[in-house]
Amino acid sequence: MKLKNVPNIISAFRILLVPVFIFVYFADAHYVKGFAIGVYALAAITDFLDGAIARRYNLISNLGKVLDPLGDKMMMVAAMICITIDGFLPVWAVSVVVIKELLMGIGGFVIHRRVKAEIPPSNIFGKTTTVVFIVVCLTLMAFPDIPPTYATAMVGVALGLMFAALLSYILMFSAMMKKKNNS
Repeated sequence: MKLKNVPNIISAFRILLVPVFIFVYFADAHYVKGFAIGVYALAAITDFLDGAIARRYNLISNLGKVLDPLGDKMMMVAAMICITIDGFLPVWAVSVVVIKELLMGIGGFVIHRRVKAEIPPSNIFGKTTTVVFIVVCLTLMAFPDIPPTYATAMVGVALGLMFAALLSYILMFSAMMKKKNNS
């Protein structure tokens, strides 16, 4: 196995953890929430690990630019849906996240096709949002007795960051389209 494939393998592993997380989260045994938290934490660690390896050894690839955020979003949405089913989050919060992620995916694909440019990497707003969502989801799973008002406030902060990230990507995509139209 070549080193250049390691970050992508780690990202693919994170994607494979999504159904494992869902299965463990909803298992009947009383101790499994701890396992679900462990699977989610492992996915979060792989998120940092694949990026660190890719940057450290200059192994950034277009496939990695797709797999890494795809794994992040799949795990985040799965965790939010599980938490929502348990009644810790309002359905609207998950709906907003899913709609935003779909719009980002479609927008990225359209920009990639029209501008014929490389897939843009995630930026500091996107990375910060991912970290905050990881912390929020882990907190809500680890402490199920958090009052719904606090849970909604925590998700509100994460959603605010998510919209800042969305705005930054819209500005980046607009600049790419403008540059393409001017050339």
